[in-house]
Amino acid sequence: MPTHEPESKPDVAQATKTAFITGITGQDGSYLAEALLGKGYTVYGLVRDIRGRSYQNISHILHRLNIVEGHVEFFLSDLLVEIQPDEIYNLAAASFVGKSWSGWRRYMKVNGIGAVNVFEAARRVCPKAHVYQASSSEMFGNSPSPQSEATFMAPRSPYGASKLYAHSMARIYRESYGMHISCGICFNHESPRRGHEFVSRKIAKIAAQLSNGEAERLRLGSLEPRRDWGHAKDYVRAMWMMLQAPEPGDYVVATGASHSVQDFVRLAFSYVGLDWKDYYEKDPQFIRPAEVLDLRGDPSRIKSILGWEPEMNFDDLVMDMVTAELEGLEHDKSSREAPAEVFGGLQGEGSGEAVRGGVSREIGSPEADSEKIRRDSPNLKQVG
Repeated sequence: MPTHEPESKPDVAQATKTAFITGITGQDGSYLAEALLGKGYTVYGLVRDIRGRSYQNISHILHRLNIVEGHVEFFLSDLLVEIQPDEIYNLAAASFVGKSWSGWRRYMKVNGIGAVNVFEAARRVCPKAHVYQASSSEMFGNSPSPQSEATFMAPRSPYGASKLYAHSMARIYRESYGMHISCGICFNHESPRRGHEFVSRKIAKIAAQLSNGEAERLRLGSLEPRRDWGHAKDYVRAMWMMLQAPEPGDYVVATGASHSVQDFVRLAFSYVGLDWKDYYEKDPQFIRPAEVLDLRGDPSRIKSILGWEPEMNFDDLVMDMVTAELEGLEHDKSSREAPAEVFGGLQGEGSGEAVRGGVSREIGSPEADSEKIRRDSPNLKQVG
């Protein structure tokens, strides 16, 4: 995906810090890792398994990372003894709300118990580390908007319930043990790195494909739900700012404006010159058993205490995502049309391989990608 930015020069003031990020291969983890490397941090990233794991979001910085294989659901103390992080960002999660009804056990294990395992390991090994817990606006359910830190929380999905458990336990650890644990109650934040199963990425992708004649219809559930959509780059900046504060706390991270799913569709299609009404089809399989109708955050607290402000608005976000999809289609087209590279009359075995900073990576196959990382990366560690 042609969304990688040039590596920034380290900030000397932060050069001695070490950060540990769970869920580093995801949207938020990858942007956060980039930002921390730019500030001079040593960055460790936890992934569930090396085999079959996609590293697309971090492939351009993989040679600068320390990748560790493990699970947040299991004991992490031995790992933290070795790393001794100054900052811990718990971003690992089962995060697709629609699947949480059928996979509620996994959602509670990863999102709930996994978070507490992180807190407990930090308490035992590095109690002075500053910890970030990724909370969610889904915890509010249908409480009246705008939602603030004081709004009553009544989740309407197993995903929201699992996040509320972790959020509550973060407060308990903070108050019981005096730990610096801050929770970012993040409203919907998207980017070109968002997973394909999420509605924002699906809309952007189908709009781009339709403009190239590579799709037929956009099939979605209800278009009425409203969300407070921001860009992931802005939100990971808020995460970092929370851990620099002298005191921990809970913060709503939001833009303060909400838009319907229909608004997202209309804007995405307008960027490619199409009328969305000609291509939309309502599909019952995408309708949730219980829907949250209107989420709009009140970011007053984080703005007043930490000085955080989003730099990208809704229009910027949608344009960024659609543009990335169009560029991706063009890149795929160019790759299909380009002649195969030939060495000495034969196609070279290494012609599909890219090498960055000593980490060799075969392109196009998560399995091959993970095997090369497992074999060649000096930064790979595995824990039980």
